[in-house]
Amino acid sequence: MKVTIDRFEGEFAIIELPDMTFIDVPKILFVGAKEGDVINISIDKSETEIRENRIKGLMSELFKD
Repeated sequence: MKVTIDRFEGEFAIIELPDMTFIDVPKILFVGAKEGDVINISIDKSETEIRENRIKGLMSELFKD
């Protein structure tokens, strides 16, 4: 999903969504960005799987019988 930084207000970036609605997001997530920048938001399924497997391994070690 591509979103646009409409403006900054205090500690928030006001983000315009594809349906033309707006949401407030902490601006710390967009260090170096400016008004008008387009941000691409995507799900990284590969990284998600890596992290899930790492957590399962840690839990397995923690709760050994």
